[in-house]
Amino acid sequence: MVKLDRKGLIQLPAIEHTYSFEHTRPSELTVEIPEILCSLQELGEIEVVAVTNRKSYEAQVWKSLISRYHYLGNAKMCGGQIRYLIKSAKHGYLGALSFNSGLLALRDRDKYIGWSEAARRANISRVVLNSRFLILPSVHVQNLASYVLALTLRRLQQDWESRYNVIPVLVETFVDPTHFDGACYKAANWISAGCSAGRFDGVKKDIYLYPLSPDWKGILCKEPALRFGEIPRIESPLSWAEEEFGTCRLPDNRLRERLVNIAENFYNRPVANIPEACSGSAVVIKGAYRFFNNKKITMDVILTPHVESTVERIKKYATVLAPQDTTTLNYAHPATVGLGPTGTNSDQSTGMQLHDTLAFTEDGTPLGVLDAQCWVRDPEDRNKSKRRKEVPIEEKESIKWLRSFRKLSEIQKQCPDTMLVSIGDRESDVYELFVEASKDPAGPKLLVRSNRHRNRKVQSLDDEQENYEYLWTFMEQQSRSGTLNVHIPKRGNIKAREAIVDVKFSRVTLNPPKDTKHKPLESFWAVYLIESDNTDVENRIEWLLLTNVETSTFEDAKKRSEWYAGRWGIEVYHRTLKSGCRILNRQLGTAQSLQACLGVDMVVAWRIYHLTMLGREVPDHPCSIFFEDVEWKALCCHAEKTPVAPTEPPTLAEAIRMVGKLGGHIGRKGDGMPGTECIWRGLKHLDMAVEMYVIFTGNQLPQIRKSYPEALTYNAGFT
Repeated sequence: MVKLDRKGLIQLPAIEHTYSFEHTRPSELTVEIPEILCSLQELGEIEVVAVTNRKSYEAQVWKSLISRYHYLGNAKMCGGQIRYLIKSAKHGYLGALSFNSGLLALRDRDKYIGWSEAARRANISRVVLNSRFLILPSVHVQNLASYVLALTLRRLQQDWESRYNVIPVLVETFVDPTHFDGACYKAANWISAGCSAGRFDGVKKDIYLYPLSPDWKGILCKEPALRFGEIPRIESPLSWAEEEFGTCRLPDNRLRERLVNIAENFYNRPVANIPEACSGSAVVIKGAYRFFNNKKITMDVILTPHVESTVERIKKYATVLAPQDTTTLNYAHPATVGLGPTGTNSDQSTGMQLHDTLAFTEDGTPLGVLDAQCWVRDPEDRNKSKRRKEVPIEEKESIKWLRSFRKLSEIQKQCPDTMLVSIGDRESDVYELFVEASKDPAGPKLLVRSNRHRNRKVQSLDDEQENYEYLWTFMEQQSRSGTLNVHIPKRGNIKAREAIVDVKFSRVTLNPPKDTKHKPLESFWAVYLIESDNTDVENRIEWLLLTNVETSTFEDAKKRSEWYAGRWGIEVYHRTLKSGCRILNRQLGTAQSLQACLGVDMVVAWRIYHLTMLGREVPDHPCSIFFEDVEWKALCCHAEKTPVAPTEPPTLAEAIRMVGKLGGHIGRKGDGMPGTECIWRGLKHLDMAVEMYVIFTGNQLPQIRKSYPEALTYNAGFT
């Protein structure tokens, strides 16, 4: 209003009073400073006194000491804050210190903690910064500083909780190496966690951390619960991209619109690079690059609305499989900053690691992405395998399995009528994961393929005596309950085949590893499948599955093996992501922008895979559930080599065969339906066919695609 008044657009009344909100000047209070030279024992009783009132005498003393004797002075502190005075019963005031809210983002600290962007935003309030620490220059007492730190940290949690109703679990501080060496923090068992960027004054400060809770990493890395309804769902989305990204938490609606347009462009040309996918338009290309370079746009932010849409699809099914797996993303562009090693020292490959969780129906139709973790390995962290038994799981990459399962637990609460089953390969055979799955009987279930190299001891619950045996030996001795045909997909040069396996199962107690505080787990079943007639030991089937889903009959064991065989779907998805969306060819300046682009590509890859599987699940439904009118008409004209389009849309199976033929699928009688590779190649040619159809017929290009919920309506009867 003042600006409008100055421009003469409005007229404000005359100013009668003025108020000043400037920071108060340092206190002029004079405090007597003692001269002390003695040992800590001779000093006597020391007390740390909290300053409870900013107008009190203690507050004036604190300001006076900090202003006169601390090299940073009495600068204004932001956020929550607590101030303390160090007091001696014999000599009076010895110093002062203060704590305030932790920094929102700090590269080396965040890397040491290992939390995701969502976890950092949700739990940053549990981090407290030691912003000032002063021992008066006239006080010379050895070990006094480290003793005061330990004394203060004993009461900090309670003081902070009583004032702000938040229990801190980690304290951080900065040490200027040009003034101090941080000896008192090291003596008080603080942890060195790197250094700051030095943006404030150009000097990189050493970062020290002190945990206030034994499970501080687990608390800080805990993902926030999915808050459904925080942004209302779009009742009638205009396109599949708006259905998946329409509720994205972005600071500007224009960014949300750009995200929807980028997703549409990437889907129309899945194998194209970014400029080609944007139709060569300089404006659209520049907008896409600026979008991915925006630091506020992360992979978690992009995937959150898609996860919510996936949860709505999950609710329509009684059982949903959620395999999780890790894949390596190698990027060869030398200009990309922030990548890490992905292979051995000899190949010098660089890139990122992606660990994701997908939702599948029991028939193999993908419903969407449920979780994605992306990280860059530290090139200085070598010989990790030699230290694996000394490092807690929170500091290992194995924590990815627990994080994904915890995210699935949050989703399970939103789907009480659906049983979610987390599935992992041999790498997920981690005892902590079994412990996590046993905490909540109402949580998601677990199905893991056992690793023979981690052959743990077990006891059958049918035994009356505690006679422990090794898991694999115990299951080999069980009697066969039946045989099962298992389809082995093609892998590399090995052809697909049908295998006949013997099935054995038993309920077992899993014995914890040595030197752990975990207890034995009783509610687990083991299912053993072996291709006994195959003499080729390297290629024969030999699976040992562990699950907390009751398996008391042969039919139950058969179902568990079918569930694990469905894990192959995530391998197909990763192949679609890499080869179909060409994510490894993305050329962006930083690892952060690559991760943001990866978030869009992951949803596009899911939609391509879903289209492929939906044609097999509901082949007789009209293709208009997935294709706009001008698209299926252009597709039919191209396939039939005629300028006249049919009046009625073909079935979804017929349309998918046409798209597959554009991508190189021969379509002979015994070839079956086209796979994801033919589909993603065909979609690119379909986009060109649509443009030519529009030119010759005078129709308009499709600005939107059909709403996804319409396809869900058709799916509802195939649960």
